[in-house]
Amino acid sequence: MKRTLKIVAMGILAGFTFSAEAQKKVQSFKVSKVLPFSAEQVWEVVGEDYGRIAYSHPKIVSSDYINGSLKAGEGAERVCYFNDKQTQYLKEKMINYSPENKQFTNTVYQAGKFPVDPEYTRALYSVKDLGPGKSELSFDMQYRTKPAFMGPMAKGKFKRLINDYFVAIEHHIKTGEKVTKDNFKEIKKLYTRNDSRREERVAIAMANGLL
Repeated sequence: MKRTLKIVAMGILAGFTFSAEAQKKVQSFKVSKVLPFSAEQVWEVVGEDYGRIAYSHPKIVSSDYINGSLKAGEGAERVCYFNDKQTQYLKEKMINYSPENKQFTNTVYQAGKFPVDPEYTRALYSVKDLGPGKSELSFDMQYRTKPAFMGPMAKGKFKRLINDYFVAIEHHIKTGEKVTKDNFKEIKKLYTRNDSRREERVAIAMANGLL
């Protein structure tokens, strides 16, 4: 009996140790962008058109609702394909869906040819109202890679991907055009120039005491 209890205790301790080690290898980052659109307009794209993310993401070739999901909401699921052969994909689920607060958590539960551990990979989407025609979109992500040592190296790539995603969202809201791998290069150039001009105007206004 004592031997059995000892084995059980060792098993529980090993489980706690493994969980703690896994958590240590979880990476995180946050990306935010102020957009020249109302919070409702931005929420419509990220929070309501959940299954149509391919229209506003430069790396996703196609996407759709799956497993009986028909629209965004608690428990809604989607698949995102990153290549035409549909061998590279993520299957994701919406949880903590709060349209009143314009936020939800996007969880990954299956990854095809992606070096991420679904158990530890999720992101909080949040849209903040900044007044008429202005809002802030935030993407707060935690992830763990497979193998885990790749985590820190992947962070920069993931952050650049989300920054590109935000540019694509801005363009899609402004024009209604579907953003693709083929047209995103020119789109990014356009918005990079616009951002530089905005920064220049702000700097001039501050220098003149207008801000």
